[in-house]
Amino acid sequence: VRNAAEAGVKYLTVYAFSTENWKRSEEEVSGIMKLLAKYLQEALRDMEKNHVCFRFFGDLSRLSPELRKLCQDAEKRSSEYHEVQVNFCLNYGGRDELVHAVRDIVREGISPEEITEDAISERIYTKDYPDPELVIRPSGEYRLSNFLIWQSAYAEYWFSDILWPDFTE
Repeated sequence: VRNAAEAGVKYLTVYAFSTENWKRSEEEVSGIMKLLAKYLQEALRDMEKNHVCFRFFGDLSRLSPELRKLCQDAEKRSSEYHEVQVNFCLNYGGRDELVHAVRDIVREGISPEEITEDAISERIYTKDYPDPELVIRPSGEYRLSNFLIWQSAYAEYWFSDILWPDFTE
């Protein structure tokens, strides 16, 4: 995050846990959730020093009450910082995000003729933030894995064999 801020990156979005990750074993999901909680607690300690704002994109309702509270506290405590914003996609899937947006459109009674790209863009998790200009895909994979599929339609893509934990400036 520090390196991104030094490079002039205003928004950094990371894919922390996908909607598809629930299909993993219960033991693996539990381990990932513990790591997420630990990481968020560490990040909160560094947040004030680095003036980082935290936001969470995804359906947080499926997370444990403790992890949801940690996410809410992180957003609240960091809301005054504007140097760099870190967006955590947590229980996030691009297709799931679009389903939520379409459901909102139907609930609001919008007619089919009124459904536009703007109507959808106004109902997705990232509605208040700019679309990504660059998507970096570490790990040697050449797929998006359901990550920001609506928002990254015009982004540049960079694929790397480096694994995420080894990714450096």
